[in-house]
Amino acid sequence: MNATTAATETAATETTGNAENAATAETHATADATISRPSPTSGVAVEAPSNAAGPVHFEPRHWTTPDGTRLWYEVAGEADPAGLDIVLCDGIGCDGFVWKYMVSVLRPLGRVIHLHMRGHGHSATPTDLDAVGIDQLAEDWIGLLEHLGSRRTVVLGHSLGVQVALELHRRDTERTQALVLLCGSFENPVATFRDSPVLGKLLPLIEKATRLGGPALRVLWHRAIKLPAAYYVATRTELHPDLTRRGDVEAYLDHLARMNPPFFFRMLSKAGLHTARAHLPTVREPVLVVAGARDQFTPARLSAEMAELLPHATLLHIETGAHAAPVEHPVLVNLAVQRFLDEALAPLLSPATPEAPEA
Repeated sequence: MNATTAATETAATETTGNAENAATAETHATADATISRPSPTSGVAVEAPSNAAGPVHFEPRHWTTPDGTRLWYEVAGEADPAGLDIVLCDGIGCDGFVWKYMVSVLRPLGRVIHLHMRGHGHSATPTDLDAVGIDQLAEDWIGLLEHLGSRRTVVLGHSLGVQVALELHRRDTERTQALVLLCGSFENPVATFRDSPVLGKLLPLIEKATRLGGPALRVLWHRAIKLPAAYYVATRTELHPDLTRRGDVEAYLDHLARMNPPFFFRMLSKAGLHTARAHLPTVREPVLVVAGARDQFTPARLSAEMAELLPHATLLHIETGAHAAPVEHPVLVNLAVQRFLDEALAPLLSPATPEAPEA
């Protein structure tokens, strides 16, 4: 991150209180956010995102990868005249809940593409459980973008999707115009989970246990995540208890409960082998990095380090944000994303100035 200035902004339109009781409110959180950005773009006025176009309609589709895995994806809109596609990379165990409040901001910029990763949501689980690493997930995206005839992309990633987004950029640099990296790490999230090495030590044992558990373990997994206690644990360890709507948490847990435990932990283990550290200084495109100070899955210091290593990064640090900042602080994050993309994509989306006629 080059020379920066820091400013504190308060989302004055957001309201405090229990998110469940404020479910009908348009916005529902108060946050102090520190934004560090390259000095040429500091001090730009923030305008509220417009939702005048109404709900965003996604069309479900399928595509089969070269290894025979049938993947489900959805598309909103047709290809933009500028050829711009908005790519949404989920985190592990997620099927899109984190983008719920953001798509209305993204849709006016171009075609929005959301893919269920292999083994997630409506996508099939690969026959080879080793084919679930970050490199394979990035290759799935490249294949899908080629299939759709994509020319230019803005890539957004959340949680493990940050690693996917960075690997996608590394393998598909020419197509990528900008990156938005939310609440994730650039390498081995297993080693930094809750800022402790414990998960890294236990994960091999957990993997072995889930493989031996068979169908009985899958039933137990499903029932355990469906228990009321799962909601309590999620909102005390991963999501902010007062700033996340119950329906959003339940949607996340419902999908997680339907996953195959051996597959989940194998993918997590594979993510622990990936690093984009050497790639970060080579990224020449603008990047917005969003961090939650209360994020226990991928601690905010990792986002700060990532922003420092990226040459053209803007860091949004949300003091009361946890691991799901886009649904905990939708207005604040949407405003930051909209402003960032308006600036980053201005040369691409601005109509060309006609040449003056010769005298």
